[in-house]
Amino acid sequence: MSDVNKTLEDTLANWDTPAPTPASTNPVLRVVDAAKSTEAADAATTTATTAETPDPFDPANLRLDQSFVETAGVKKLLTTVPVRRPNKQDFIRVHADPAYRMPCALIELKEERETYLLTPAISRELPGEFFIANIHTTINRQGVVSLWPVKTPGSDGKQSDWIRSAAEAAAMAATRWIRLTPNMSLGAYEITVAESPIADPEWPKQSFRDLLKIGFGDRLVDRLDHPLIARLRGRM
Repeated sequence: MSDVNKTLEDTLANWDTPAPTPASTNPVLRVVDAAKSTEAADAATTTATTAETPDPFDPANLRLDQSFVETAGVKKLLTTVPVRRPNKQDFIRVHADPAYRMPCALIELKEERETYLLTPAISRELPGEFFIANIHTTINRQGVVSLWPVKTPGSDGKQSDWIRSAAEAAAMAATRWIRLTPNMSLGAYEITVAESPIADPEWPKQSFRDLLKIGFGDRLVDRLDHPLIARLRGRM
């Protein structure tokens, strides 16, 4: 058989043979229940949210401690500053800052238990009517702030035991809690020092100028037509 005939036979033999089918390239599709998928996603989200967000009604997140109950929403206003000698039952401290004390001229009306503060110009108009004192800022253990006038020696330099012992007490109270008790038999103040350690006081934030304004108010004598001067001169 010739080569031509063999080639022709091979061609004819392969003519009816089906060509191999290529592998399918189409993706496999799966049917998913959309409702179940959504429920599963919601459950996962709820679980994650519950784990991250604290329970708003958990008592541990709502309970107030005692310090909050005592101080929340409360702001103490300083509206009264007595001008007086410390109460004999009180342990007191004196403000150590020199900016919270000063020498000044005062007039005391003993019947009314009122003390008036004079400006230097007015004090020159009232010789013999006033006394000179150092005003000290004090505070007791209850937090009451007051202004304590401590008399200074007279122009002759002499001082009584009352004046001396009061000045000593004021100096001591700058660093220690003390109690001041008048002793008539002794003719001086007795000073008692607190036996147990007591924490330093919490002083108000007001300046000395503000304390003077609150303490004296209209009892600042800064003009000649002040009612106090009219009273001292018999015009009322």
